[in-house]
Amino acid sequence: MSPTDYVSRGQKRNKKAAKKPPTPWLRIVLAICVVSAFVFGLYQLQKTPLNVESEQADDASQLSELKPQSPTTSDVALTPAPPNSDPLPTLGEEQWAFIDALPEYSVEVDIPEDEQSDRQFIMQCGSFRTTERAQELRAKLALQGLEAQILQSEGSTGIWYRVVLGPYERKREAERHRHQVRRAGINGCKIW
Repeated sequence: MSPTDYVSRGQKRNKKAAKKPPTPWLRIVLAICVVSAFVFGLYQLQKTPLNVESEQADDASQLSELKPQSPTTSDVALTPAPPNSDPLPTLGEEQWAFIDALPEYSVEVDIPEDEQSDRQFIMQCGSFRTTERAQELRAKLALQGLEAQILQSEGSTGIWYRVVLGPYERKREAERHRHQVRRAGINGCKIW
């Protein structure tokens, strides 16, 4: 079997794909007919007179010749209906019972005093192997108005640099700062 050179042979061209589709003459003729009918309608509307009152007067005079004693629409003047002569009824003085009874009642609320706990909370926002990355996160937190500390801790895998905020006396303060940091795009802060 002889080797065949497929590269120099080129691709076969599809003769059906090269053929242009026929021109849609029927659609073109229908579109021209619709546009011409629309233009003719606009022309007819422009030709009609807008003086409707004179046509009504002509119609009224023809009717008066047929029935001389009957009133026509031009003889009758349209007047608005007279306003109702009966005024709206007046309401009496309103009596509210709760206005008189409210000062007699009082509500007593027992608010428990805040218990001071010995526990303090810290928030850790990152833990890094290098001090440069820890300093970078500390700078981002400083731009938010928060003062972070970098704590060095030695674990079984080596030295880690933790970026922490706090200590906080209440967890609510730590949560408020965590939301502030999250809005700045720093995610992953944990409260301990």
